[in-house]
Amino acid sequence: MNHSGSAVSAPSATQLHGQFVRRERTAIAIAKAAIEHAQSHDTGVHSFLEFLPESALAAAAVLDSKLAAGQPLGPLAGVPIALKDNIVTAFGKTTSGSKYFASYHSPYTATVAHKLIDAGAIIIGKTNLDEFGMGSSTEHSAFGPTRNPWDLSRVPGGSSGGSAAAVAAGFVPIALGSDTGGSIRQPASHCGVVGLKPTYGRVSRYGLVAYASSLDQIGPIAGSVHDAALCMSAISGFDDRDSTSAKLAPEDFSAELDSPLQRFTIAVPKEARGPGVSPAVSVVLDQTIESLRLLGATIIDCELPHMQHAIAAYYLIATAEASSNLARFDGVRYGHRADLSPGDSLMDLYCRSRSEGFGKEVRQRIMLGTHVLSSGYYDAYYLSALKVRRLIKNDHDAVFRSANASGGLAGLGADAILMPAAPGPAFKLGEKSSDPLALYLEDVFTVGVNLAGLPALTVPCGFSTVLENGVETRLPIGMQLIGPGFSERVLLRIGRMLERIQTADFRPPAEHLAS
Repeated sequence: MNHSGSAVSAPSATQLHGQFVRRERTAIAIAKAAIEHAQSHDTGVHSFLEFLPESALAAAAVLDSKLAAGQPLGPLAGVPIALKDNIVTAFGKTTSGSKYFASYHSPYTATVAHKLIDAGAIIIGKTNLDEFGMGSSTEHSAFGPTRNPWDLSRVPGGSSGGSAAAVAAGFVPIALGSDTGGSIRQPASHCGVVGLKPTYGRVSRYGLVAYASSLDQIGPIAGSVHDAALCMSAISGFDDRDSTSAKLAPEDFSAELDSPLQRFTIAVPKEARGPGVSPAVSVVLDQTIESLRLLGATIIDCELPHMQHAIAAYYLIATAEASSNLARFDGVRYGHRADLSPGDSLMDLYCRSRSEGFGKEVRQRIMLGTHVLSSGYYDAYYLSALKVRRLIKNDHDAVFRSANASGGLAGLGADAILMPAAPGPAFKLGEKSSDPLALYLEDVFTVGVNLAGLPALTVPCGFSTVLENGVETRLPIGMQLIGPGFSERVLLRIGRMLERIQTADFRPPAEHLAS
């Protein structure tokens, strides 16, 4: 597959909203067209696990009635949106990509879904993911892998690969993902779309099936920075049902989005050029630095000395929390329940239900997490990882501009840190399946952000060209901008500045999508 054919073309959220409010298209027509297009073209990509035509068309009918009656409409009115299938909804199923929840129907709807509906968005379906968010390729879904719309032989990244692929393929302009160690930003890079991991606490986690509670955060994946900002405006804000929610009012992240920053400083860590980084990613990093200079940025060098320990710390903390969180799935109250024989015990029920319901990667992570929390190992592993987490947070704080105790400025004064979102472009399906460490290292540039609780934005910035059997394939490469806590507005403005000077077409070829 090369890039010589026609590209995927799909309207943005802003365009669809405009068509609706100007009465050029009804919400029902927009929703029906989005569902039918995705249903007929998603066979090869497999970005969706379930379409929700009944609830989507019902929501669209309400919007049409509101418009006809002259009632107020939200900023996403008429916009079709998809949700990663670990975000619960009272309509449709929520599988978390797991056999354990293959038929699970939630009794309630997540806060972010409610907020999207209140903003007028039309939820058309649930997207594929690595089981419980545990993976970096969307190959660990119990329902089969998602494929990258740029090259169906390659992964879309993970664990929010279904959401990223759905946006890249033009099925929806916006999809929600969750990011525990890079699961929004890495697939956004591999699929050539925009992904925003908000500050921990900025967006409610109520209704997100927990993987690692101190790391998980919901955020938007979109075809443009503007669409990502629109979505963030809708889903952010305090939620008293989430004990980790920051007591901040919702913001309009699209306000002043197109107003360039007059002076800003970008720090580039030396670790961004470490071993394992592909030459193509290094080239795109250099090109992005030059682009930022042309935009008026001051570029400085920095170090994140504890980044080398981030993967180890992350996989100790995340698996420990996963072990605790997934203990609730016991085959008794909900989810998969094994068939028992006469004489089987309650322990047999637990063991068989979990063994049958959980995939290999999930079982491995639960066992690792249980081990590091066990007596005699807690201090050596889990407690040590928490100390490294603090050091990683301190490393980032030392780069940003921050006020010290005496009121002066401390740190290097950077507004953002620039580094790749992934060490290489999208890899082949199955290429790293036999080497878990190689797969874990896909997140080397992203896990530190979650450990530090910071926001980060991935923007497509260039390409890698791969030659296979005499055919050239272009694969997108994204760069991420990392900011201090609650600096999403600044990151989005910088991302928009980069986006505006891009001349490349980040729409994948359309000729291979099923019809």
